[in-house]
Amino acid sequence: MRRIIFGPAATTAVLGLLIPLAGCGGSGGGAGDRGTLHLVAAEYGDSPATSSKAFWDKVTGDFTSANPGIKVDVRLLPWADIDREVSRMVKDGHAPDMALMGSYSDFAAQGKLYSADELLSVNAEANFLPPLADAGSVGNTLYGLPFVASSRLLFYNEALFRQAGLATAPAPKTWSDLKAAAVKLKEKGVKYPYAMPLGPEEAHAEAMIWELSNGGGYADNSGNYNLASDQNVQTWRWVKENLVAPGLTGPTPPPQLNRADAFAAFLRGEVGMLNGYPSLAHEARAKGIGVGAVTMPVSDTLGSGESTPTVGVADWMTAFRQNGKRAEIGTFLDFVYRDENLSDFATRYHLLPSTVSASRTPAGGGLDTKDEEFLTALRGAQLYPVNDPSWVTVSDTIKRNIGRAVEPGSDPKAVLDDIAAQANQAQKKR
Repeated sequence: MRRIIFGPAATTAVLGLLIPLAGCGGSGGGAGDRGTLHLVAAEYGDSPATSSKAFWDKVTGDFTSANPGIKVDVRLLPWADIDREVSRMVKDGHAPDMALMGSYSDFAAQGKLYSADELLSVNAEANFLPPLADAGSVGNTLYGLPFVASSRLLFYNEALFRQAGLATAPAPKTWSDLKAAAVKLKEKGVKYPYAMPLGPEEAHAEAMIWELSNGGGYADNSGNYNLASDQNVQTWRWVKENLVAPGLTGPTPPPQLNRADAFAAFLRGEVGMLNGYPSLAHEARAKGIGVGAVTMPVSDTLGSGESTPTVGVADWMTAFRQNGKRAEIGTFLDFVYRDENLSDFATRYHLLPSTVSASRTPAGGGLDTKDEEFLTALRGAQLYPVNDPSWVTVSDTIKRNIGRAVEPGSDPKAVLDDIAAQANQAQKKR
């Protein structure tokens, strides 16, 4: 998921979603000591005080106490580096035993990973939330074990809504409702009536949210890319004509607005509406900002009675075959995925645990009641097509290009056709 943000100086976690940090932890080798497992994990914290090191030190210490013959060495890397570094290690023949990162399908396609049924009990494998298990599977085989997740909801600043006379109006349910609210917010001088981050940091998230809300998205029912569908073209024409052209998205053009900057503006009280996830809501409330959260409004073509999937993001635990430590890895993962451990990690970073049992409240231990709406959204969410090995390339293409669809003088259809052509080329190379 990479991707939760804790403010302008903070890290982004979700899937997609962390600001670079210095790595910490031990070495990342794999083959050496047969009694030592090597885990390379993304760093979710933004300072020594919030570093993931505290969690892993406790979990690995508790695990070794219960399993004296197995030690676990953990190396933490920034999100900006981990996918590239793990790929290098695998290519050089020094794969870690496990990696917690934002992708997995490329390694699965190469036959490098253990599948879940080789590592976990039947009950443990069946415990993953269904949308996450689906996204972690290639064919019918689960290779990417979901660890923590998040979902996206439309946030609105309650104080700004009151100032714009919107306090007694129902929260936006359709695109027209959203536009009408943005118009009133702009009339009251709100800097960003609707913040639309289509900058290269994470434009693929904002794009998927809008496309799903019109019955489109990145893939068709067969799982094939459908990036230039009629629904998607219609979506970007509406956004360009109804939000961007009238200046309802603020002073920074959407293609130049990154997610971190949009979130920082929200925390300064400058944004009326934007799509966000749990950690942003928690930090905003800590700053005294009242936050309303609703599912993304749907297009008027669908109508307010329709329901479309929310966007979900997950981070993936992978287990590599190279060092032949299947039994030891399975023992460790069974321990890590205990409810108390998974809930502890998720709670630290205002994320959602990936299993049915750990996500129960209060039985799962620690899921904030304010996060329950995100969990509800996650259960019906659609995730990025991370099980396609070409997704890393395709997502980068979307991030770098989708903003062009709303630029003055652009033709959204031509932009989407270009993105789709590049995606097809990426698939052919796999």
